[in-house]
Amino acid sequence: MSQHKGKIAGIVVLLLIIFYAIAVYWSTEPSRFDVVANAKEQAQLRNENVVTGYVTTSTLITVANTLLDKPGGYLSNDVIPPSIIMDDMPAWEYGALEMVRDLSLSMRKDFSRSQSQSTEHEALKKAQPQFNISSEAWAWPSAEGEYQKGIDYLMLYRGQIANEHERDSQFYARADNLRSWLKEAEKRLGSLSQRLSASVGQEKVNTDLAGNSSNKQATLAPLQQQVRTPWLEIDDVFYESRGATWALLHFLQAIEYDFADVLEKKNARVSVQQIIRELEATQETVWSPLILNGNGFGYVANHSLVMANYISRANAALIELSELLAQG
Repeated sequence: MSQHKGKIAGIVVLLLIIFYAIAVYWSTEPSRFDVVANAKEQAQLRNENVVTGYVTTSTLITVANTLLDKPGGYLSNDVIPPSIIMDDMPAWEYGALEMVRDLSLSMRKDFSRSQSQSTEHEALKKAQPQFNISSEAWAWPSAEGEYQKGIDYLMLYRGQIANEHERDSQFYARADNLRSWLKEAEKRLGSLSQRLSASVGQEKVNTDLAGNSSNKQATLAPLQQQVRTPWLEIDDVFYESRGATWALLHFLQAIEYDFADVLEKKNARVSVQQIIRELEATQETVWSPLILNGNGFGYVANHSLVMANYISRANAALIELSELLAQG
């Protein structure tokens, strides 16, 4: 009997070691890629022309594909070990997914339309909702199945804008279109920065109605409140931020290429490059095995505050870029 129990214990330990090794491998964050080289490679494989918008669309497709094709595949909706007990990579996936959702929406309502009264592109009209299914959906329809449909529609749109005979399929690189998407990115980064900063807790003064004495809200809120990210969620917020900034970094590099003329005219290309540089800093290697949560100027580092610093600087630069694009 004791030998039997010993064998069972040995098998359990072996399984735990295997699961741990798999979890470590699956937790490896995807590498960055050259957006222009990637687009040209895709164009060559499909015998398509790299027209305006081709790099941005290809980058969106590649980022979305990365969620499905990286080591372990898409993990957020897995219901078996070891992925069911992993939270860092699913948080990373969710951050990148949010950026995919924002850009696909902007593609549908802004980049592909010449004016507010123009009709939506049929492929983008079908693609954008596919990315909005719950990231944790695992039964029919599954998240990865719906995301793949969205990717397929994006590929259809990309092929159509590259076809000179498809006059109704366009990508409009205009300052107002770009500014609309930047506004969405600003909100994402602003939210992430606040959540990261709340890792140490902070007293927040309620400024929701600042600016006009006649402003109102649905229900009363306290003048001050304690904001603090729960301890078990600190690493999740950190890796969600890593995923979001990884995706946004690539999207901005694609924007720099497709909107080159617009940015040159506004003398704004250097602003985009500065934002990219700030986002690159968010992707530096994390050498610590744990996401540390030191307090202020204490002895232990606070990785969340470091990440919040880079994101806040990138967000401030995004706001300045948006204002620059709004000028005549």
